Amino acid sequence: MEKSYSMCQSCSMPLNKDPKGGGLNADGSKSKMYCSFCYDKGAFRNPDMKVEEMQDFVKNKMKSMGFFMRIFAKKFVMGIPELERWKKK
Repeated sequence: MEKSYSMCQSCSMPLNKDPKGGGLNADGSKSKMYCSFCYDKGAFRNPDMKVEEMQDFVKNKMKSMGFFMRIFAKKFVMGIPELERWKKK
């Protein structure tokens, strides 16, 4: 049984903010670990992405959301390497 998480274990987006309610596992069930932006049909959408690339992607996305996010973006992404997807590598 898949462990449930409150945030995506790839990008750290809160799973309750995912418009699709999470990514899809290979069997079609909802993933309790990964968001739909990172994971679909049992595989990562960007399987060759490195943790540093994910950090840059998330930081840039947060900056594009406004000034408030820009202040915290760099600090926020520091935790991404500790997420399950990246700890396994």
